Amino acid sequence: MRDGELDIGAPLVERLVVRRFPAWAGLPVTRLRSSGTENAMFRLGPELVVRLPRHPGAVADVTHERDWLPRLAPGLPVAVPEPVGSGEPDDGFPWPWSVYRWLDGANPVAGAVEEPEQLAKELGAFVAALRRTATPDAPRSYRGGPLAGQDAETRDALAQLAGRIDTAGATARWERALAAPVHTGPPVWAHADLSPGNVLVSGGGRLSAVIDFGCAGVGDPAVDLIVAWNLLPASVRGVFRDAVGADDAEWARGRGWALSIALVQLPYYWRTNPVLAENARHTIGEVLAEGV
Repeated sequence: MRDGELDIGAPLVERLVVRRFPAWAGLPVTRLRSSGTENAMFRLGPELVVRLPRHPGAVADVTHERDWLPRLAPGLPVAVPEPVGSGEPDDGFPWPWSVYRWLDGANPVAGAVEEPEQLAKELGAFVAALRRTATPDAPRSYRGGPLAGQDAETRDALAQLAGRIDTAGATARWERALAAPVHTGPPVWAHADLSPGNVLVSGGGRLSAVIDFGCAGVGDPAVDLIVAWNLLPASVRGVFRDAVGADDAEWARGRGWALSIALVQLPYYWRTNPVLAENARHTIGEVLAEGV
């Protein structure tokens, strides 16, 4: 899917674990199917998972998560990844990698959420709790700047999608989002990639964990509203919005973020990642259905 991506298989992971963590050397290694684009994931025995960056652009996320997840976790209402082992580059793999505790759950499917109102409340509580986290030395979020910073990339994606989606409608909604007042408050924490693939549910659709904090940081928190369109049905968006406490301007920026991310993803992953491409189509459709 990306330039410089490595082919990572179970035999390589077994060798890395043996050399770095001999106490876990006998545990079975099984590759996990995932629509993720940044990391390869392997189950290590019943209680652990190995996560390795797949390309150079994902390497910085490894140390970012090691540094920040232990500091964020205590204030959050659901489980997040817990680093338990730090793998280092060696002659078999050029980058750092991590071992985490296994988190049970499954990714919810947009359009087939089991308990949408409950999930909307729980996702809202997670976003609100993350925003309350106080860390004076927090890094800037990957998507924490003004929405206008996405304009060139979004319009390029619109040009690529001409004839494949309603680009006139998408453009009108994008321009409406750009016209929303910018964030003027203090920067606060956001996950910044709150998509179905980074949400885990269990026990009748209850939110059990949020994973992949590689994009997390402080900035405009509107980016975490994207889950209202990429996962939650329209009937419970108001429930989620109330739980987060978003005003009209923030809600408009959040909808713009959801649209921009989906527009950029769709042509890029059209053939290489069917799951992400389908969710991008779903998100665009949800935004278009709301009107301008």
